[in-house]
Amino acid sequence: MKEYNHRFGVERMCKVLKVSRSGFYNWSNRRPSMRKLENEKVSAYIRTIHSNSRGRYGSPKITEELRDLGWRISRPRVARIMRNQGIRSIICRKFRGTTTQSRHNYPVAKNLLNRDFQANLPGHKWVSDITYIPTGQGWMYLTIIMDLYDRKIIGWSLSRSMACHDTIWPAWRMALINRPITNQLIFHSDRGVQYATYSFSDHLKSKGIQQSMSRKGNC
Repeated sequence: MKEYNHRFGVERMCKVLKVSRSGFYNWSNRRPSMRKLENEKVSAYIRTIHSNSRGRYGSPKITEELRDLGWRISRPRVARIMRNQGIRSIICRKFRGTTTQSRHNYPVAKNLLNRDFQANLPGHKWVSDITYIPTGQGWMYLTIIMDLYDRKIIGWSLSRSMACHDTIWPAWRMALINRPITNQLIFHSDRGVQYATYSFSDHLKSKGIQQSMSRKGNC
């Protein structure tokens, strides 16, 4: 009885869909095509690459990775497989870094350097700046101190925050070790809070160092 009902169901569906019974059975017994088997294989690679990128890679980057592994595959095909598999890249918000926080209530030093970037002696003019760089651990802030005499970076620090104790202080201590101050020094920077804070500016005064700052947009 079950066999009869099953045959009746197939016959009825074939009639509704206007296909032959032989065509239906040929289709149901057909082995997966080489293309389908290849898609299943590449899908496994795509899932692995996507997982290793923590979900950040989209079809362009995954296509590059597959080609590096020896696959001859187009980006539209990768995108189609990802879409069929429900694999999507995580859209990360663009990092908008800022390195100069000049809105503060600390005193601002005069621009003693006045864009004169020549120094005849070491330890006479030091300049400092903070920037941000991408790393394997995410965006980090790089603070540097350069001696204008020979353009050498004599102190630097890498930090996750822009706090004074994480940026200029470590760079300053390194600079003093690498190049002790033997002349009257001008220390120049922007008007960022890291340089203007009392702890750092008072330290410079106690050492007889002249602090210099440039306004916004005046490197």
